[in-house]
Amino acid sequence: MKLLEIRHMKKSFGALQVLKGISLWVDEGEVVSVIGPSGSGKSTMLRCATNLEKMDRGIVRYEGRYLVKDLDRRCVYAKKGELKEIQKYFGLVFQNFNLFPHFTVMKNVIDPLITVENMPREEAIERGEKLLAQLGLSDKANAYPFQLSGGQQQRVSIARALALQPKVLFFDEPTSALDPELTGEVLKVIKELAKEKMTMVIVTHEMQFARELSDRIVFMEDGAILEEGTPEELFASKNERVQNFIGKF
Repeated sequence: MKLLEIRHMKKSFGALQVLKGISLWVDEGEVVSVIGPSGSGKSTMLRCATNLEKMDRGIVRYEGRYLVKDLDRRCVYAKKGELKEIQKYFGLVFQNFNLFPHFTVMKNVIDPLITVENMPREEAIERGEKLLAQLGLSDKANAYPFQLSGGQQQRVSIARALALQPKVLFFDEPTSALDPELTGEVLKVIKELAKEKMTMVIVTHEMQFARELSDRIVFMEDGAILEEGTPEELFASKNERVQNFIGKF
């Protein structure tokens, strides 16, 4: 069974059709990178798959459980209780960190555990300490986001996403707000997660990173998937548009 299955996902904002029938699947332990020009619908696809945007048509399933299904030409979402269970399947790391500025690093990481999962505080702190140690942030537990570099802030947001132990992690341009030195710091963390067989869907402009890390690469343009395949297949693509895009990097 596929861990994630997206079929015929469509999304418009007013008259602008941003997604034109996206179909994609992800197996457990797989790393799928999504590349393509700005405005091609990559981030919107991630937001629809994680219920931050409502789709117009299509289905999204996690291990066969419907987040949304297409009935009578309209999207029907899972009911509240089921939705809460399905949302445990995924975590999302944003390009702009989205940390609470008035929370310490530790509180940013453990707050979802306490407020969403009703985990006892001591247990949440124990998990938070392990994650911060894993990401090289043990000495920053009591710091506030403004006291951290961009790379450190992004690692905190990864720790927060991992705290809920999702089955799949979505990354939306995780390094786009970082300078090259800090970019390497975050990409190293993602590589370590890949070694641990964390299932990941990564929207990225880092071509070499996508080539090294991915099991599959999906090329999107103008709201559709133009081509997908292994890194070897995609980088050897005969499609002129794909080659032009990759060549720019």
